[in-house]
Amino acid sequence: MGKYDYDLFVIGAGSGGVRAARMAAGFGARVAVAEDRYMGGTCVNVGCVPKKLYVYASEFSKSFSDARNFGWDSNKPAFDWATLRDNKKAEISRLNAIYNRLLEGVKADVMDGRGRIVDAHTVAVGERRFSAEKILIATGGWPHIPQFPGSDLAVSSNEIFDLEQFPQRLVIVGGGYIAVEFAGIFNGLGSSVTQLYRGPLFLRGFDADIRAHAAREIAKTGVDLRFEVNVESITRGSTGLVLSLTDGSSIEADTVLYATGRKANLDGLGLENVNVEVDEFGVVVVDDEYRTAEPSIFALGDVTGGMELTPVALAEGMSFARRQFGGLENTVDYDFIPTAVFCQPNIGTVGFTEEQARARFGHIRLFKSTFKPMKHTISGRDEQTFMKLIVDKASDRVVGVHMVGPDAGEIMQGIAIALRAGATKALFDTTIGIHPTAAEEFVTMREAWTED
Repeated sequence: MGKYDYDLFVIGAGSGGVRAARMAAGFGARVAVAEDRYMGGTCVNVGCVPKKLYVYASEFSKSFSDARNFGWDSNKPAFDWATLRDNKKAEISRLNAIYNRLLEGVKADVMDGRGRIVDAHTVAVGERRFSAEKILIATGGWPHIPQFPGSDLAVSSNEIFDLEQFPQRLVIVGGGYIAVEFAGIFNGLGSSVTQLYRGPLFLRGFDADIRAHAAREIAKTGVDLRFEVNVESITRGSTGLVLSLTDGSSIEADTVLYATGRKANLDGLGLENVNVEVDEFGVVVVDDEYRTAEPSIFALGDVTGGMELTPVALAEGMSFARRQFGGLENTVDYDFIPTAVFCQPNIGTVGFTEEQARARFGHIRLFKSTFKPMKHTISGRDEQTFMKLIVDKASDRVVGVHMVGPDAGEIMQGIAIALRAGATKALFDTTIGIHPTAAEEFVTMREAWTED
C-alpha cells in the first residue's frame, strides 16, 4: 500500500479540488478529499450557479415589459421570493449529490470536516489523522466584510441567496462583479436597489470604456448608483437599517449586502505547522507547478490569488494532476482567458484592456460600436450595446475584445477561441457574419476611432 495512507489528500471539495482529485485518481493515485461545508465549493453553492439562476429569474420582469410592443398583453405577474429560493435549494442539493458521486466513482475517500495540516505529510480531520505523500490546499475564498460600527448587521454574498424575507429596499456596498450582478438581480426582482462604491467608477480592472458604458446602462434600469461614498456605520432603526455615509447623508434599507472583496479561506488549516508562505495579500505563494515552499504541499485556485474564476481553478486542478500523477508536462496558459459579468446588460471580455494594450504593444488601433439591440427597436427599451476591438498595429492581431450587451458572455466564448488562435483584424473582416445578430458587429467594424 505504500509508505502513506494516501498519495494525495485534497483539502476542499470545490471546483479545483474535485477536478484535481478525480484526475489524480484516474491516474491510479489513492485520493482523499476533506470538505467542511458543501460539495462543489463556492461556485455550486453560493456563487456562479445560484447567481445565474437568480439572473434568469430577474430578467423575466424586463421580458414582461418588452413583450407589450410585440403584441402580448402581459400584465406583470407577481414575484414570489420563496418559490425561487426553495427551487434553487433543490437544484443545489442535486448538484451536491452529483459531486459526491463523481468522487465515489473514482474511489476517492470523501471526509466531512475541515482538513488541518499537522505536518508536511499529515492531515487531521476531527480526531482522525491521515498521512499523505502530497497535500493539496484548494479551500477557495470567503467573503470579507470590514469591521466598522454595525458591520454585523450586513450580510455577505453567501447569505443573500437565502434571506427569509425579500428585501424591498436593498443597499449593496462594493464595486466588483459580485456587487453589480446582485444589483441587477434584485432590481429585476423588484427591490429598490442602491449601490455604493468608494471609488469614482466601479468594475476596477475592466476596460475604461466598458466601465463607463456599463454605469450608464445600469443606471437606466433604475439602480441608484452612488460613487465616491462609503459607509461609516449601520444602526437598526424603527423601520429598517440606517446607513450613515461618508458624504454626510443617510439611507434606510431592509438589507445591506457587503460585496467588498473575498479573502483566501485559510483559517484553521494549520499552516503555522509547515513551511507554507502566505504573502502580504493573504494568499498562498506557489510556483508554476502550484507547489508551496513546503515541497509536499500544493495549492491552487482562489487561495493563490490568481484569476478567481471557476474554469481557471478547473484548469489548474487538471494541470496539477497531470503533472504530479500522470507524468505529463501540462501548464495553464493565462493569456486570453475570457470572462463575463452577469450584470444587466451583461459584460463579456477577453484579452487586454486599452490601457494594458498600450503598455504592452505601444501602437494600437481601436474599433468601437454603439447601437440599440434589434429587439429594443420595437420593445422601446432604452438600452445600448457597446462593442470594442483592440488591435496591435504592428501585427494586426486582435488583442482585446470587450462588450456590454445581451448575451455578451455567450458571444465572448467564441471570440476567445479566435484570439487564442492569433486572429488578426483582417481575419475578422473577411469572416462572414450571421445576420441579423449582435455578434456580427464584431466582423463588420471597419472604422478605427483612434489610431496611434
